[in-house]
This record gives sequence, C-alpha cells and structure tokens, in this order.
Amino acid sequence: MQKPPLISLMALGVVAWPVAGETLPPIHSRTLDEATRNKILLISEGGEPHTLDPQAARDTSEYHIIMGLIEGLVGCHPIDQSKEVPGMADHWEHNNDYSVWTFHIGEDRKWSNGDPVTAQDFIFSYKRILTPAFGSRNGDRLFVMKGAEDYFKEKITDFNQVGVKALDDHTLRVELVGPTPYFLSLLQRYAWFPVNPKTILKFGTISDRDTKWTLPENYVGNGPFKLKSWKQHDVIEMVRNPLYWDAATVKLNGINFYSIENQSTQDRAFQTGQLHKTSGLQLDKVPYYRLKRPEYLRIDPWKAVYFYRLNVERKPLDNPKVRTALNLTVDREAIVKNITRQNEQPATGFTPPRMGDYQALKVMTYDPDKARQLLAEAGYPGGKGFPKFNILINTSEAHQMIAEAIQQMWKDELNINVGIENQEWRVFLDTKSNMSYDIARSAMVADSMDSVTFLDMWTTGNENNSTHWSDPRYDELIQQAARTGDAKVRLALLHQAEELFLSNPPVVLVYWYTRSYLIQPSVKNWNPLTLDNHNYKFIGLELTKTVPKK
Repeated sequence: MQKPPLISLMALGVVAWPVAGETLPPIHSRTLDEATRNKILLISEGGEPHTLDPQAARDTSEYHIIMGLIEGLVGCHPIDQSKEVPGMADHWEHNNDYSVWTFHIGEDRKWSNGDPVTAQDFIFSYKRILTPAFGSRNGDRLFVMKGAEDYFKEKITDFNQVGVKALDDHTLRVELVGPTPYFLSLLQRYAWFPVNPKTILKFGTISDRDTKWTLPENYVGNGPFKLKSWKQHDVIEMVRNPLYWDAATVKLNGINFYSIENQSTQDRAFQTGQLHKTSGLQLDKVPYYRLKRPEYLRIDPWKAVYFYRLNVERKPLDNPKVRTALNLTVDREAIVKNITRQNEQPATGFTPPRMGDYQALKVMTYDPDKARQLLAEAGYPGGKGFPKFNILINTSEAHQMIAEAIQQMWKDELNINVGIENQEWRVFLDTKSNMSYDIARSAMVADSMDSVTFLDMWTTGNENNSTHWSDPRYDELIQQAARTGDAKVRLALLHQAEELFLSNPPVVLVYWYTRSYLIQPSVKNWNPLTLDNHNYKFIGLELTKTVPKK
C-alpha cells in the first residue's frame, strides 16, 4: 500500500503566527528586571506538584522542585550528566567490581534546622521508602541494593539484612546486588534523597504519608534553598539556605516555581516578562520563536521517550496482536516532522539512542498492511466488531494534537474508533496509578545514563509498570543483567529483554524526546543536559539588554 501523505498542519490547527514586518520589543518587564536584580529565579515546572516529599514524589517536575530543597549523597554535575559532584558525601570509594560503595559524609553537612546530616539519616530514609506500608512508587529504584527488594516485598522483615550500614556517624556503606559502575548516577535521583528523621517522626510514623512535615513552616531540608511558602495552584517560594555546606557557591537568593499547567499560559507569562524560564513550549509557537525570537528558544537533547501505556487486562488490549497492530499504524515520522517539529526522533525502540554503549533497537516501524493482517488474526477483520476505547491524556495542547493524529491514523488504517479523554494533571496521575484507563499518555525520563533505567520498570510488580504486563522470562533477563560483572554480557541480556518486551508490547511508541523551552538570556549556566537535571546552586542571573528585532 502506498504511504499516505504527511499529516496536514492546517487540519490539525498548527499554524505559525508571526506577522511579516512586525517590530518585536524585548520580552522583559519591571517585575522580571527586579527579580533578576534580586537574584530570584522565576520558573515554571508545569502543574501543581502532588508533594514535596522526595520519597512520595511521582514525576520529574516534582523532582526538579525538590532538588532545590534536598541534596543526596552526590549532586548533579552542571555540564556533564554522566558525572557528579560532591553532595552530602565529600568523597567516596568502591571495591574492585563496583558492588560495595563507601561514602564519607562531610562533618559540615547540616539540615536546615541545624541538625548534622548523618549516615543514620540515610538508613532511616532508605528504610522509609522501602517500608511496604509507606507505599512509595519509587521503592524499586533502590532494588540495586542488596536485600532492598526482599524487604519491600516483605520476604524479609529485618532491615538489618538490607545492604546499608552506618560504620560511624559520617561513614555509610552500601552493598549492591551486583556490579553497578553507574551507581553514582542513580544516587542523583530523589528516591535516594534523605529526609530528616526527627521531622518525619514529629508529624507521624515512618510509614505515614501526606503529613504536615511538608508544610513550609515544618519543612526541613539540606539543599541550597529552604522552603519559604507554598501557595497551592500558584507558587512555591524558596530562599537561600544559610546552613547549606556549599553556600558560597550558590548564586541565587531564591527561586519561585509557578504552577502553570497550560503551556499557552506559560508562553503568555514569558511574553509579558513574568517568567525567566518555561517548562516547555506550545507546538504551534516553535516556528514563531525560531523565526522571530531565536535568542529565547532552546531545544536540547533529552533522554526520554513519549509513549502510550496499554492496560493489557482490558479487551481487546489483552491481545498482543492488537497491541502490535496499534504500534504498526502510528506514522511516527509524520508526527515528529509535522506536529512536534522539535528535532525529535521516531521511537523504534523503548530505550533512546546513545545511552552509553547500548544500541537503540529498530523494531517498531510503520507497516499498516501487516497491522491489518494482525488485527484480522485477532478476530477483527477490517476493524469489524472492534470495541471503542479511549486515549487518556493530561491537559496539554501538544498531547491533544498527538492523540488526534494517532486517533485518525487508527481510523484510516484499521477502521477502529478511539475516543480521547482529557484530565487535569493530578487527576490524571491518580487515574493512571489506579489503572482506570484503556490507553494512557506516558513518558519515561532517564534516571541515569544507563539503559536499565528504561527497562527495569517493566518487571513484574514494579510500581512504575502500571499496565498489568508481566513476563517471567523478562524478569529473569533483567535480574541476570543486574548480577553480571561482564559489561558485554550485561548489554546483550538487556537487549534480549527489550526485544522480548517489544514482541509483546504493553505500550505504543511515539518518539524520543528533545527538551524545548523558553529561557531569558539573563539566566546563566543553564546548560543543555541530557537528563535535564539542573543543580540550582550553579545557576545565576545577570541583567541583559535585548535589542528589538525588526
């Protein structure tokens, strides 16, 4: 069959709106200039965060806020995300095969209430996130630690059997299930962040969630900033933490995180000089900024994948042939060229390219003829009798446009009807977590520069799986990869696992991300980072003057 023409931009409402010959004043305001002079960064990470508790957090936007308040054993490097800088640990060492790590916590590390940061604080924090009653969705991130998975799944009940020990107040030893040379990269994520035990226990038990400890007047962190205020659905204000061990490096006096879910609203806030940086960019505005405002537009590489989760317990999505057919009728090239247009790559595998030595797979292609054959074999020739289901998305013009395009592709090629359901961010997260969906928009952002970050989430019972998909052979391959010290063997095992996953997919792949956003020239040291994890103590602000374009 001849490939159909690429998607019409006008049909999808995607237009470029600069007016020829217009004069564009610089995007700034008295508010922005005052904030810049006072070294207060004005930024949005999207919608209202669910929590500021690092062990209960659920998404990357929450992490980006929390990392201003809490620091782990190591910190994010300002230029190279494959490297790290000292955090609570001022130095560390490991054994020959990278399976045992020892961290030395600096004696000048303090909590914002003046308490010293100790090795016991990390043990308490790891026990908390792994306590089954606490119900963290990120406990699996600690499964590289010996005994962590067994404790989380209640196969053992004595936390002393977990591979973390305090050799003294300032020395922490971590024993892993196998060689893990990328362990320092994992430690930069919020699942490994510490909490202040005294504060947690003041407002509840180790297993209590959503207590009053995260209120501004109660919040105790150890990062470069302190929580000043949290106005729900408005702004989270942070101010410099004078007790932070590396306060001399911190360039900002504060950060304001504004809760703005709608990207069009973020764009208007940026245009009127209310933000230094947006979390993203409305798709139809990319041509405008490329042509008229290139000094504000950034499109950075990003290790992340855009995909749809499939609830494999719901008919007809319980049939692997149906799920494969849905994948084969997504014209990914048309989506990235005509809708997103931000240098993304069509996702032919789940793991993005250039994740260390791991070679991205080229499995999912555009093949509607084969898709129709598979759908007929599944009992739905020509789409006859195929039940209607919905694509669940969170509020976003981009997600809506992509869903409408895929909806039309499935109608044109498979003759099936699919609805689109839109939900506000926090409701969307709950719906997805409760598995109350057919198909749900999703994204996976790398925790580290190792490919396993994209693959271990699909193991049986993993809190981030959220599809009901399970395969014992897949679990076995991931476990074997975790325990081998041979790098080539490990990569081969991970490739086998991903090939198995894509042969029976619980996902529909769309594209590998880039990160597009607007940023003021006054923001300094906001470097393009492949994990998009910025260490705020290195970020600065300087007043600049922009000459209007004509």
